[in-house]
Amino acid sequence: MPTLKQFETLVIDEFEEEKFHLPKHSHTYYEIIYIVKGSGIHHLNKNLIPYKSGDLFVISPDDEHYFDIKKSTRFVFIKFTDTYFYSKRNLACDDFLLRKPEEFMREKILKEQVLKLDEPCKTILKHTIENITAYNCRNDVSTSPIVFYQVLSIFGLIKEALKCMNVPLLGNSFDNKQIISYIHQNIYNPKMIQVKAISEHFNISPTYFSAYFKRSFSITFRDYVNNLRLQLIEKRISGRQMPIKQIAYEFGFSDESHLSNYFKKRREVAPGSFKKSDLNSAE
Repeated sequence: MPTLKQFETLVIDEFEEEKFHLPKHSHTYYEIIYIVKGSGIHHLNKNLIPYKSGDLFVISPDDEHYFDIKKSTRFVFIKFTDTYFYSKRNLACDDFLLRKPEEFMREKILKEQVLKLDEPCKTILKHTIENITAYNCRNDVSTSPIVFYQVLSIFGLIKEALKCMNVPLLGNSFDNKQIISYIHQNIYNPKMIQVKAISEHFNISPTYFSAYFKRSFSITFRDYVNNLRLQLIEKRISGRQMPIKQIAYEFGFSDESHLSNYFKKRREVAPGSFKKSDLNSAE
């Protein structure tokens, strides 16, 4: 059966078998598997899950699986790499940038039982799969916005089903106060307030976080961090109880010179001169 070819981020594969062509296996890409017809047992990790027509499974690179076919089964496999959604992030809505679709595919409950889809979601899923397979005759399937939105809608159905199953969706329960609190708590550790680190902490994409922060606070994340750090450094200097070298160490600068260059670039005055001018103004 076809696998992901070099440079292709999405492959759609529809076939029918009486015996599954692969033993238990894992892979480096993601799979959405739809059962068009047939029945059997899906061996997924250490779980044995009966399947039938209309069932949907999602497989991540962490999983091992194969199908024990009891009744001739027609499958639709939608296979994609971890760059498929990232390359089309400009097309995705905020909700799916907040929690990447690949993360849904690692939900433990989806490896333990069949996803429960009620009407009209069952019918919508069936038609969505049909739309995707119908478009598969095109050569541009991996770059098509039409197919992308169809695939994205499948994750909308998964999200809806998980909600109905009372499964808490991790990674999207934060607010602006939590973001600001995180920044203030970690302002002394430069590595902890890099966009990559804070995005991983809140389990959102770096691109989305930067845009979300600017939209929410009317200032870029970088400018907010620099302003906060400078205010705190100025307070340390004004307090005149800590040498510049100690202040540099506290805020994660490599040495006093590093802090001086950082401060002078933004305040157009060296820390020592700022300290003297602040002392004179106080007198």
